[in-house]
Amino acid sequence: MRALKAIGVDRAVAYTFLARVVSILGSIGTVLLIVRFLSPVEQGYYYTLLSLAALQTVFELGFSFVILQLAAHESPLLTMHPDGRIEGDPESHARLASVLQLTLRWYLRAAVVLAAILFPLGIAFFSAKGGAQVRGGWLGPWTATVFAISMTLFLTPLCSFLEGCNQVRQVAGARMIQAVVVLAISWGAVASGHGLYACALVNLGWSAVAGVFILRRRGTLLSLLRYPSNGKGISWNKEIWPFQWKIAVSWLCSYFTMQVFTPILFSLRGPEEAGRMGLSLSITGYLPVVALCWIMPKAAPFGQLVKSGRLRELDALFFRTLRQSLALTLLLAGVCFALVLGAQSILPAIALRIETPWIFALLFFTAVSSFVVQSLAVYLRSFKREPFLLQSMVVAGLTLAGILLAAPRWGGPAIAIVYFAASGVMGLLWAVIIFHAQRNARRQDRDGRTEDHEVLAAMPANGLVGGAK
Repeated sequence: MRALKAIGVDRAVAYTFLARVVSILGSIGTVLLIVRFLSPVEQGYYYTLLSLAALQTVFELGFSFVILQLAAHESPLLTMHPDGRIEGDPESHARLASVLQLTLRWYLRAAVVLAAILFPLGIAFFSAKGGAQVRGGWLGPWTATVFAISMTLFLTPLCSFLEGCNQVRQVAGARMIQAVVVLAISWGAVASGHGLYACALVNLGWSAVAGVFILRRRGTLLSLLRYPSNGKGISWNKEIWPFQWKIAVSWLCSYFTMQVFTPILFSLRGPEEAGRMGLSLSITGYLPVVALCWIMPKAAPFGQLVKSGRLRELDALFFRTLRQSLALTLLLAGVCFALVLGAQSILPAIALRIETPWIFALLFFTAVSSFVVQSLAVYLRSFKREPFLLQSMVVAGLTLAGILLAAPRWGGPAIAIVYFAASGVMGLLWAVIIFHAQRNARRQDRDGRTEDHEVLAAMPANGLVGGAK
């Protein structure tokens, strides 16, 4: 136990890490099953469908992270009992209740809008670009996927809300169960010849576990939904929207810096090349996902430390966690790259379905950079600020423009180079500069003022070094 604590592993981190390990094992197994049971063309459809399904992030707009931080800032002054009773500061009670009420209204509408827009969009895309035929067609899988991700979109914020209400460990445990369920469903779908339905079935399995978890806490949630704010609730215009719209733009930009690659290749170069890039990105994409299992469970504690003005504790916790998770990321990247090299001679069937080793090297480096940027963002967003708005927009714009110019002629290699240069190098350097500028501004203010609202006032409200002029 002491050894685990020394590397920052508490129960929440352990659950999250185990969930990521299960996901990685599931991904490896899925790769092998795809090579065995899907043709190269079907592989292209599979990963393109996953990328289009990831458009749900456009409708989610990062609001789940905003909800987590809002709940984390209000819950420390409240006591929540298992029977649903909530005691403590009346103003915090009203504000927390209004957060949940706003959440349900927002996401119910977002889920309906997602289905109404995404369903015909996918039909139009596959009808225009999907010349090759696949077993069973793509319409059924796409219809089921849209329904499933709409349900996932609606349930995700409720888990984030509960995580912000001091249930980090419980939410992490539920996510571990979700990972096991998702693994079993994904393997079963591909092995049974229904690989294109895997995305829909995985999201339905995720939603089922989330639904059970939420139902077991319905007492607390119903109590908050019925609690009147009496004019003391969260102000959308003053407290949520100034933070939310910047998070939303950054969230949208993250899609265009990774998820859009596969549909572009599908459209310009065909399903087989799209399949190779999609599979390669799915492998390298697990690096930041695993490493963030150290950082993300700390998002709610970060917000609570900011609320109470314990900023030195915040810094100590963050930098210790970052060092531990970064060391793990580099280790995993080295191991994964060695396996990619080995596959060239030992598993030629798989090597033909993925990108070449030098492209993988660029993707791995960019994945590590992405992890660092996301970690810095989690720290600064605990102050209810979005620090990387301008950075996200510029990086996404350069990435998308470079890919559209280079991909038609050079395909996957061009995408890897553009992605590496824009996100892996420029995006990382810019993010580090922003982090140090904002942290120094807060540290200078800390010496004279320690009240939370004064600390927040000292933080620049955008990604410009030195703050807005």
